[in-house]
Amino acid sequence: MAEVKWIKIVTNIFDDEKIQLIEKMPDGDAIIVVWFKLLCLAGKTNNHGVMMLSDKIPYTDEMLSTIFRRPILTIRLALKTFESYGMIEIFDDVITITNWDKHQNVDGLDKIRNQTRLRVEKHRKRQNLIADGTCNVTCNATVTQCNATDIDKDIDKDIDNKENIREKTQISPATELCEQVWQSFITNCPSLPKPVSPTKWTSARKKAIKSKRITVDEFTNVFKKVEQSDFLTGRTGNWRCSFDWVLKPSNWQKISEGNYDNKRGDCGELTTNNEPHTGKCQEKSPQYGHIL
Repeated sequence: MAEVKWIKIVTNIFDDEKIQLIEKMPDGDAIIVVWFKLLCLAGKTNNHGVMMLSDKIPYTDEMLSTIFRRPILTIRLALKTFESYGMIEIFDDVITITNWDKHQNVDGLDKIRNQTRLRVEKHRKRQNLIADGTCNVTCNATVTQCNATDIDKDIDKDIDNKENIREKTQISPATELCEQVWQSFITNCPSLPKPVSPTKWTSARKKAIKSKRITVDEFTNVFKKVEQSDFLTGRTGNWRCSFDWVLKPSNWQKISEGNYDNKRGDCGELTTNNEPHTGKCQEKSPQYGHIL
């Protein structure tokens, strides 16, 4: 894809809680610079937020250190921070910016694509009129017949290629499963970062879905347990899980077995298996909240 010359940054970005927390870190300013450099690089690659140097080579932390002209330790700290805050996902060594669409002026891009499509349709109609002998167009020495410019030809070729790819592409059962699982996750886990579309998934992520050999309904049941867990959704702290974290076999089994379900302690308060109850009841004070 051609690179995008701009990305969308809201004016109140520094009011965002995640950015404010990062600013308070020892290397906060450096980490924020890395974040903006990462967004710009994603715009250049124009791959829906998936950071790939080529179709088969993902950007590594060493590559980013060289490109961003920042120490490798700063890059690694930044990536770890972004992942913990749900700003990126790292799966199969591929970095993906979550919710990439919010950094793109999607309406503007759609308008450009629509204008291009209409221009190509108009050009094709002109060509058909010429072929039928019904077009009476005056051409001079510097303009080709009916102004069939190189730009129009390139656009024609690009759209024809896309149409050919679309015709050759058939939705396989495995692809349909990934689509349904993805849709189930974003529907049932609104508190968690939205993963990228399955069309941009790595083979490892698709394999993680297919290897479970369960129905979409069974996936949905687990996703609902995740959303109900205060610990996994970050309601009890700063950390929250991601789509890839849930898919890992060991984590999947623990979720299925209820290890992350909210529990009620001896005094009726909600806890999780990750935050064991202290065994001490709290006496409620109307003035000072809870006291031991």
